[in-house]
Amino acid sequence: MYYAYKYRLKPSDAHREELDHHRDICRQLYNHTLYRLNEYQDKHGELPSMTTLRSELPDLKEWWDDLSDVHSKVLQTVVERLFDNLNGLSKLKENGYTVGQLKWKPPREFRSFTYNQSGFKLDKKGGQTVLSLSKLGDIPIRLHRAIPDDATLKQVTVKKEPTGEWFATFGVELDREPPEPPENPEQCVGIDVGILKYAHDTDGTAVESLDLTDERDRLEREQRKLSRKQHGSNNYEKQRRRVAEYHADLRRKRRDFLHKLSNYYAREYDLVAVEDLNVKKMMESPSNSRNTASAAWRTFLSLLEYKCEREGTHFVAVNPRGTTKECASCGVSTDKPLWVREHSCPACGFEADRDANAAWNVLCRGLKDVGVGHSESTPVETALPVDTAVVSAKRVVEAGSPCLTEPPTAASRRG
Repeated sequence: MYYAYKYRLKPSDAHREELDHHRDICRQLYNHTLYRLNEYQDKHGELPSMTTLRSELPDLKEWWDDLSDVHSKVLQTVVERLFDNLNGLSKLKENGYTVGQLKWKPPREFRSFTYNQSGFKLDKKGGQTVLSLSKLGDIPIRLHRAIPDDATLKQVTVKKEPTGEWFATFGVELDREPPEPPENPEQCVGIDVGILKYAHDTDGTAVESLDLTDERDRLEREQRKLSRKQHGSNNYEKQRRRVAEYHADLRRKRRDFLHKLSNYYAREYDLVAVEDLNVKKMMESPSNSRNTASAAWRTFLSLLEYKCEREGTHFVAVNPRGTTKECASCGVSTDKPLWVREHSCPACGFEADRDANAAWNVLCRGLKDVGVGHSESTPVETALPVDTAVVSAKRVVEAGSPCLTEPPTAASRRG
């Protein structure tokens, strides 16, 4: 399997200058390659192959002295990056989107370069771990978690964030295959995601959404300050970096929450059923698009999917249509507005929390999709909890720690 491990670099001032120099050379090469691609297309009426443009690199070095300062593999990945962008535009066009042409990259839009296969290694020097990069030197790196011993380092991407910080992302390939999901899963769970409660599952656990109100208010204040600065001045640049830091803080807290919550479900259960939400279409709604974007449901589902694959857990994404309206006990659909938070079936009298009812419907559909045999008894007769354990987002920690399995306090339980 292929994974990405991201670490913070701690470059000196001299290293920062060299990293920026390499990044700018790669940017200029990207723009030159785009120029050659357009020139070749105008002359021959078709796009050149990646091999054609990559074969021009040795000749470029004869008159472009700065290219000799950069490792050859890095220069080749710049050409590959251009063709990856072209393939991305082609796929969008095939899906019916109106696309334009690739544009030249200004410095603020070209923030990374990649060493592929060679030219880099992790080493120990002077009692600290360093990332040795060809033609750049040894840069201290903060390895906050170890890379598995059986992992093979395939590439490393060095990136400068808008905050000015540098990070290294390793592409790692593991020799071992992930475990196979069990044929007859015992621990199964259905999850209904929302805004007031981020996740409500069939085990009666409701995880509250992460409260980032203070962080958003602080970010808005700093953005207003930035709007009053003169563009291009030193004060503007200083304030721009502060805004970028608050953006990064908000993003880190959200992703930390999503990583830990998805990790819990992937490790604790044999089968996880979720709704296959069309988040992009939901974002087009004018009523609640900001909260929908902040929830980052698609990110959560993506993280949950790859973690389930890693842990050998069934991951099932079901059709979300009607999961809230349909009764988990008898299957009769009942319309109810968004502000009604309780499900009460007029046909069979089954009553439950709106999100709990949806979670049971998601689980039933997931079991049918996988083809797992299960009891014909209805949730109301078997496992539907009498009350719901409401868990604060602050208590969502890594699986194996006192977490969602820890019994909640009496004040956090709601019927």
